[in-house]
Amino acid sequence: MGAEQKVVIITGASQGIGADLVKGFRDRNYRVVANSRSIKPSSDPDILAVAGDIADPKTAERIVEQALARFGRIDSLVNNAGIFVAKPFTDYTEEDFAAVLSINVGSFFHVTRRVAAEMVKQGSGAVVNVGSIGGLRHLGHDHVGYSASKAGLVQFTRQIAVRYAPHNIRCNTVIPGMIDTPLLEHRVSRQKGRADLATLRNEAKVRVPLGRRGDAWDVAYAALFLASDEAKYVTGTEILVDGGLMARSA
Repeated sequence: MGAEQKVVIITGASQGIGADLVKGFRDRNYRVVANSRSIKPSSDPDILAVAGDIADPKTAERIVEQALARFGRIDSLVNNAGIFVAKPFTDYTEEDFAAVLSINVGSFFHVTRRVAAEMVKQGSGAVVNVGSIGGLRHLGHDHVGYSASKAGLVQFTRQIAVRYAPHNIRCNTVIPGMIDTPLLEHRVSRQKGRADLATLRNEAKVRVPLGRRGDAWDVAYAALFLASDEAKYVTGTEILVDGGLMARSA
């Protein structure tokens, strides 16, 4: 491995934002360890696919072990995996709530804890967590577990940033807004009262100051910056990728 090549672990890497994260980091000459439940092997020798449920601590351990065995180090971690359950709060079950927290917070904990130990040995590293504007404000949709998990993630990130700054390890959150991905129609548009993709795109024209939804690359570019040496003095903070939505007063 050339000295210039860094290594990144990306969770939730098989589609949408995750797939563009993999492409973006490879374009910048990173070696990529890509995880999701359905990830397929890659013909690219610089992409290591590790399939498995990231909510399982054993999967986190396996990802790190294979990353080190294949590439010898871990320079960056992008925690991107996430799910949500859309239903009214009183219809939420304990299983619903536990499932969302186990992926959206628990998986970040398992992987970051293991990766941080390696980064301490190296004396450097960057962790990027993918949050959501749903963790900052009620947006009119019923996904209380998702919102709670993403709100908690912000403080999780800040804690890691402060604790590990003396080891030259940075930790930040990217907070996407209304993002148009292949999963949008399947997951979001089927919520009650939001029947089709055209409605969602028209909604963004009204609500988002830039007048449109973002795309997966908008999120990927922000994560790429935070993982890069160009962000070497940026830690413990959040980058909103929302077209100005959270800046609006109403």
